[in-house]
Amino acid sequence: MHNLLPGLRKFTHDVFPELKPEFESLSKGQTPHTLFITCSDSRVVPNLLTQTQPGEIFLVRNAGNIVPPFGASRGGEEAAIEFAIDGLKVTNIVICGHSHCGAMAAFLSPEKIQKMPSVRNWLEHAAATKRRLEAIRKGEIPTLLEVTEENVLVQADNLKTHPSVSAALREKRIRIYGWVYHFETGVVMIYDPLNHRYVCSSEVKEEASKDATRFCLA
Repeated sequence: MHNLLPGLRKFTHDVFPELKPEFESLSKGQTPHTLFITCSDSRVVPNLLTQTQPGEIFLVRNAGNIVPPFGASRGGEEAAIEFAIDGLKVTNIVICGHSHCGAMAAFLSPEKIQKMPSVRNWLEHAAATKRRLEAIRKGEIPTLLEVTEENVLVQADNLKTHPSVSAALREKRIRIYGWVYHFETGVVMIYDPLNHRYVCSSEVKEEASKDATRFCLA
């Protein structure tokens, strides 16, 4: 607690007073525009990364930014996705992986999680990532970055199996995007489905950023 209490005091006495009008408004309800699905890793700070304010993004976090296929886990992810789409009416979904991800590293070194059965079971929801890479690389061992990038795309496919997502896509109410955040450099790579590769966010032209469908995975 001694690492946390000073921050709590600073927030209550220094930070909150400046943001009080915003939080008073948010007490009446939230209207986030984006469902942001990312890893639990402490080095990933979504609001800092996207420079968004409280109330703008609805977060789902777990080890490996995984979205189990609908009905596969009956966990909190399923409920949060449904609530974000049908309850909060978000219009964007971002699946964001990141560099040096421990969960993805477990694919390359599974012996590291032999004594963590819950982690091992959870990562089964990303098994398709390994299978797809094995087919692409034809026996060659993929790099950690390749696993991370492919996993984002696999989880986007899993996301589409959820009824709320499927219906919203059919009605063109949401768009899905795939990102990989390199926290050591501050670079965010966005998947470009047209060219089947990740491109640096800083290289995305203004006109392309205004085209909401340009980088959509669905």
